[in-house]
Amino acid sequence: MTKGLFKWPMIATLTIAWSTSGHAQDIDVGKAEFQSSCAACHGTDGKGKGPLVGVLKSAAPDLTMLAKRNSGVFPVNAVYEMIDGRRQVVAHGTRDMPIWGFRYMPSPYEAVNPSPATEAAIRIRILAIVDYLNRIQEK
Repeated sequence: MTKGLFKWPMIATLTIAWSTSGHAQDIDVGKAEFQSSCAACHGTDGKGKGPLVGVLKSAAPDLTMLAKRNSGVFPVNAVYEMIDGRRQVVAHGTRDMPIWGFRYMPSPYEAVNPSPATEAAIRIRILAIVDYLNRIQEK
């Protein structure tokens, strides 16, 4: 009798899990990360025409031309370092208060001794954007 009680909820749970797993594969994490953190200035297409373009002190660059401006090679390290703060980008703000807050660097509380989980999450977010930018480069 108790086996029957657990059988149907288990079947229902597995059916729901399998039916929703296909939808999770459709999500482009890099694009979503770009849209939430970069598109306000760089535009949803990365061409530098975001909704905040009118209030910027300098024009946001067209991020689809990075490889073309670098002899056809996408500058992975330079892009990564601009996002994580090793290369200062004046328009992104100071490293104490970057435009994205602490999304791409440890908070001051963790700066001295960040947890491996925090470092991994930050690295994954940055690599997702780098990958997305690489995929939208003009040929």
